[in-house]
Amino acid sequence: MLIKGLLKTGLIAGFMMSSTAAFAQTVGPNGETATPSAEITLSDAEFSSLKEKGLKAALLWHTSSDFINAVSAGATDEFAKAGVKIAVTTDAGFDAARQRSDIETALTAEPDIILALPLDPVTSAAAFREAVENDTKLVFLSNLPSDYKHGTDYAAIVTDDLFAMGKQAADALATEIGGKGKVGWIFHDATYYVTNQRDNAFKTTIENNYPDIEIVAEQGITDPARAEELANAMLLQNPDLDGIYVTWAEPADGVLAALRANGNKHTKIVTLDLSEPVAIDMVRDGNVTAIVADKAYELGRAMAATGLKAILGEETPPFIVAPALTVKKENVLDGWKESLNRDAPDSIIKMMN
Repeated sequence: MLIKGLLKTGLIAGFMMSSTAAFAQTVGPNGETATPSAEITLSDAEFSSLKEKGLKAALLWHTSSDFINAVSAGATDEFAKAGVKIAVTTDAGFDAARQRSDIETALTAEPDIILALPLDPVTSAAAFREAVENDTKLVFLSNLPSDYKHGTDYAAIVTDDLFAMGKQAADALATEIGGKGKVGWIFHDATYYVTNQRDNAFKTTIENNYPDIEIVAEQGITDPARAEELANAMLLQNPDLDGIYVTWAEPADGVLAALRANGNKHTKIVTLDLSEPVAIDMVRDGNVTAIVADKAYELGRAMAATGLKAILGEETPPFIVAPALTVKKENVLDGWKESLNRDAPDSIIKMMN
């Protein structure tokens, strides 16, 4: 969901912060060690002491979506335990200049904590500087302004357990095809640590854990609109593929269209991030076998908890990750709720009922 919007607005370049090397665990954009979000909690006594402070928070988001709604809900619920008022909530519409204006507007409300996804590292570095100088606690979602120092300029980056997402996708596909066969790997062909780690985790897991599965076709993609075309070329050269990994759900829809056009009911798809069209195919027992999603509500909760810990003067880890969730037909309704803190779309509910 996040990647889709960044590509459409051309802002993916703002996230080019690490190499495409595969890791055995999730690391941050500058190689930071990951801390599980479950470790970021406050005691009842800490919540009580915070309630006396009359704190305010600003949620400065890059867009509006089911994903962001879930992140906001997690943050709002955690802040409520500490009596924190949400003073400002904004949507920059993937516009870095607009986000800078949103920051300036939010600062007039004098928030103690700001949660945000910086759209452009350079623009954001200047825009958030006044907040840093005011000792506002900054917690970032997935990205970081240029040259910001942990503990001095910001409290933490919070994102998904990227390696786990790729690994769980590999495990799900391997289970579906019986632990053996030929698969294709469609990866995000850009330098962005989020997709790079997810994609490479899939490949690493297949190569290390499943000796009877061979990745026989690899294809990079930058434009999701070309997914059907690229998948057709892959299938032409490898008509006997047992499975295909697709970097996220929007291009997976294009790969699905290619399989349908070829009358292919054999090749199974696994992808990342929840999407109604892809989930409908999964529920219908089509080509899609699993979708690995993040826990967006938990991302928001962890962001808020980190900001609160920073207010208390506690040390906060630089890079925090929320768990991944494998969604299949049998758990799609519960999985949708767990990931996005909302019911699945009516189309899926009706089919499951």
